[in-house]
Amino acid sequence: MLSKRTIIGLIFGIAIITLGAASLIQHTGLHTDDFQDIIEVGSPASYTIPAPNHTPQHMEITGNAFDLNLKSPSTGLKIPSNSSDPYGGSNKMESFKDRIDEPLTLDWVHLADGETKIKIQNTGNTELEITGVIITSYQPEIFTLDLMVMITGVIIIGFSLGFTLRKPKGF
Repeated sequence: MLSKRTIIGLIFGIAIITLGAASLIQHTGLHTDDFQDIIEVGSPASYTIPAPNHTPQHMEITGNAFDLNLKSPSTGLKIPSNSSDPYGGSNKMESFKDRIDEPLTLDWVHLADGETKIKIQNTGNTELEITGVIITSYQPEIFTLDLMVMITGVIIIGFSLGFTLRKPKGF
């Protein structure tokens, strides 16, 4: 016969394992992220976009003046660039001016798995507004967190079953 504490522990453990498994299923595959950032005058911003092959990306930058540096995995990033670097960017920042009325629009498709790195430096006298829609792959940190939640549920079930075999003193 199971004790009341064992049954409660089993219910909580199964609930935690179910939540962890649902979160794990939800975090697999591709994720679409809409974002809007404001960059203060003179401040830098950097973005790292981990994305698999054939994922479209979109970003718009609106502001008075800014410098932009783009890097991509392999030769997978196709963004118009003034440089002749085969990696889609250069070590030198490209300067853009007077983009308040007409934002700089970046649309590209990843042609190789990996991370795109974008660095932006606000060099104007107004704030920069950066908006976009990016599609990213799963992150290993989230996968690990979901597994830790599931392991916690298993530990709770193990402790609760221990109460059935031998009741510790004080319980």
